[in-house]
Amino acid sequence: MTLNYWKSKAGKSERWSICALALLSFTAGSFITACLAHIHAVRADSNHVFELRVYHTLPGKVPALESRFRDTASKLLVKHDLKVVGYWVPEGTSDWDNTFIFIVDHSDREKAKKSWDAMIADPEFQGMIKSEQTDKLVEKVDRTYMRPTDFSPMK
Repeated sequence: MTLNYWKSKAGKSERWSICALALLSFTAGSFITACLAHIHAVRADSNHVFELRVYHTLPGKVPALESRFRDTASKLLVKHDLKVVGYWVPEGTSDWDNTFIFIVDHSDREKAKKSWDAMIADPEFQGMIKSEQTDKLVEKVDRTYMRPTDFSPMK
């Protein structure tokens, strides 16, 4: 029925107008998509880095470290513009029983260094470090900076 309407009711100029409008819409959509794809590609080439921090705790101290991050450290990280992507506690393997992991999102390595230096100089952080000396939780910290690949969904 639609095809018959198209043939009988719409004149030749109307059909061309509809086709031209459809072609124009397609072209505009393609152009916008190409522009967005280019912006996405440029972002992938930036200096953006993620920092993986793996805390190896003394046996049985992960819950205490979780509390410290929940109650104090996470607030200090926010205060010093350290954007945490997430916190994790591995499960299902005894090799990782005493491990606490988090990832920080940085615009670049220089900004990361400035933010960490500011946090380390913060008197509130210094107090937290002093309490760590009396109630030792962490054995060692592994830190790795990672750049996203050009095909990574998270850039």
